[in-house]
Amino acid sequence: MSLTRRYLLPGTISLLTLALSGCLNSSSSSSNRQQPAIPDFNLETLSSAADQVSGQDVLVSILGDPDLIEQELERLEFWLNDQQIEPSRTISRLGRMEVLIEGLEPGDNRLELHHTQHGPLDSLSLTSHSLSGPIFSGPQQYPFVCTVTTELGRQPLVDTDDNAGFPVFEGGTLIGYSKDCMIEPYVEFLYRATDNSYKPLPGDGSRPADMATTTLTDGREVDFVVRREVGTLNRFIYSFATLASLGDNADSASTELWNDRLLFHFEGGVAIGHTQGRLSGRALSPQALGQGYAVIYSTGTRTNTHYNLQVGGEAALMTKEHFVKRFGMPDYTVAIGGSGGGIQQYVYAQNHPGLIDAGVPQYAYPDMVTQTIHIGDCELLEHYMDATDRTNPLWQTTANRSLLVGLNSTDDYPDPLAGAKTMLGYATAPGMTECIPAWRGLTPLVMNPLFGQVTNQQLMEPAGIMNSVKWTHYDDLRNIYGVDDQGEPRTLYDNVGVQYGLQALVDGAITPAEFLHLNAFVGGWKQPNEMVQEGFPFLGSINDVMADPSLFDPWSMRNMNLSPDGIAPAPRTAGDLQAIQAAYSSGMVFDGQLDIPVIDWRNYLEEVLDMHNSHQSFSARQRIINRMGHADNQVIWFTDTRPTNTSDPNRPRPGQEFDQTWMALEVLHDWLMNIRANPDQSIGENRPAQAVDSCFDSDGELMAAGDDVWNGILDTQSAGTCTQAFPTYTTSRMVAGGPIEGSVFKCSLKPVATAITDGTYGSWAPDAGQVARLNEIFPDGVCDYSQPDQGRPNP
Repeated sequence: MSLTRRYLLPGTISLLTLALSGCLNSSSSSSNRQQPAIPDFNLETLSSAADQVSGQDVLVSILGDPDLIEQELERLEFWLNDQQIEPSRTISRLGRMEVLIEGLEPGDNRLELHHTQHGPLDSLSLTSHSLSGPIFSGPQQYPFVCTVTTELGRQPLVDTDDNAGFPVFEGGTLIGYSKDCMIEPYVEFLYRATDNSYKPLPGDGSRPADMATTTLTDGREVDFVVRREVGTLNRFIYSFATLASLGDNADSASTELWNDRLLFHFEGGVAIGHTQGRLSGRALSPQALGQGYAVIYSTGTRTNTHYNLQVGGEAALMTKEHFVKRFGMPDYTVAIGGSGGGIQQYVYAQNHPGLIDAGVPQYAYPDMVTQTIHIGDCELLEHYMDATDRTNPLWQTTANRSLLVGLNSTDDYPDPLAGAKTMLGYATAPGMTECIPAWRGLTPLVMNPLFGQVTNQQLMEPAGIMNSVKWTHYDDLRNIYGVDDQGEPRTLYDNVGVQYGLQALVDGAITPAEFLHLNAFVGGWKQPNEMVQEGFPFLGSINDVMADPSLFDPWSMRNMNLSPDGIAPAPRTAGDLQAIQAAYSSGMVFDGQLDIPVIDWRNYLEEVLDMHNSHQSFSARQRIINRMGHADNQVIWFTDTRPTNTSDPNRPRPGQEFDQTWMALEVLHDWLMNIRANPDQSIGENRPAQAVDSCFDSDGELMAAGDDVWNGILDTQSAGTCTQAFPTYTTSRMVAGGPIEGSVFKCSLKPVATAITDGTYGSWAPDAGQVARLNEIFPDGVCDYSQPDQGRPNP
């Protein structure tokens, strides 16, 4: 039953006024007295979008004249689903009124703001979702392995009546099963010790003798005590960490030592999901906490848990939402994170405006899915050079292999399988391309449903349920890419029309005969449902190979489409247009929309063949330029972390511990303050002096800075100072004529005849026999990179 309202509706007031006017002899001055103006107040959700609330509470704000809001606050009422309620918390902070509303029901809710005299002022339609999710990411993965037992020492909550899921124990007795792995949140207090470790804070309130102190951004020196809340949201483990004081109550979210800056720490790695993931020490970043930042973290925003960035974005939104409901709105939210943690910053900034206000993508890629385009070529090309064209001495020189793969190569790091290759009759080179140490095994991880595992899988019930998992990126994102008529996930990889080694041909580095042979026999990948389990070195041992040499397969050649007779061209792989379109439309591709300032920082590691190759920063920049017409919001910084002694297998790197991230955070702070002070100016116009393209030496000292330091990478100008100091390399698709942005899954095609006449082949004028072979290799035509991806949705 609704409470009786304490005010009369406006229409009722009018009727009463008319009735009383005939009975009362009011004075002229009183009859002409004006009624008070209705306050112009509105409601706004702060903690989440109105249709993306999770749980039973929401943080809202009252918009309007701040002084008038304070004056009228006692006369304001909140009604939730036709019931008057009292807010759990009402506080004015950072220039806004924050109101925490509890008691939401699952599904649709209506929140109203009333005035005791003037009646309803505004309302919000709210949709509340389960804390275990999902909100918008679609059906959740099952089976799903709980890790709260190993990571936190806690049993998940029983949430199903089925005798299936992750077993839950109490005192050694099985009491049920969990499918969502949720726990009740809890708080722990830690302190930073003088030996740079975290230790539990004594429960008696005493101050440990080895407690460190720290200096906040406002200059205060305080004890390094941390309040950490841990729980589960969207099935993943979250962590909220803030500085605290001795004697703080676990139930109170103290903000006295918080500098109002929120740091979201994303993290990298590669995985296919089906697990709750592992916590990282980065959830307790001492550099950030020590300055007074609040640090939030979720195992769902760690790509070592999964690479579904739709689920990751959902987990990120929910994690921030619940922090905001506990602590209030931050002054701003800034993100850091390397590799996949940097990818998430680009992708989430594009897909979820307002989640983060600035970022430091560290050694990042623009996104993950477009890396599969050229990395899917690595094993094909390495197999071609090692096996198919093994008698060609060209490929026995390490540097020549870059003519095809584009990535860096060096003799300083020998292929660990070179001896096995030569013993078994394959070719090799003294050194390696980046394909081998950095990317070997990534194609099976993306494509092969038999390649993968997850910890604690033996605990799942029913027994053997994990055997039903298809361990591919495509299946991980089946909600996005869709499935075909056989229920198989649609796939992205496509190399139809790709002319491998085209630039090497034009430059005269390979002959027309070598170009034709390469493209005839490089082949493609089988569909995932046709693949078999990987061989050695992924599975098995050298002894297994000695007994059966066919088990030696570092290229995954058993899952390739190769020429059946050495004459007919090997079939290429066709990607699914529906899946490619979905990759773009879902936001899994970073397409260049960037409405926040970022400092893209990279520790330069090209010489050690590290997978975080440096052209990726410029790939992101070109996409931003393509979409926005400029890249004023992105700054690129490189720091030199090259080894001094490449003959040393331990290759010590001077400066490898030096991290420009913390400098970048301070520059971003100034940048954000400029934006706040000058809202009419663009993000680029608000850049502080240090927010400029730069490169640094191994000690972190500035080498060069300015708008021209990276000239020569995305333009035809003379190489800038940083460009000369930090060489960048290409990819197999760039060698094949593709653009540096690297976001063409399925190239548009043009006839071979057109390619011959439009200058695609440079000075090479193929004869009749060569033209016939080109048409045999490319019956549908060759890539025309002047046209958009066939799968790109129309603007």
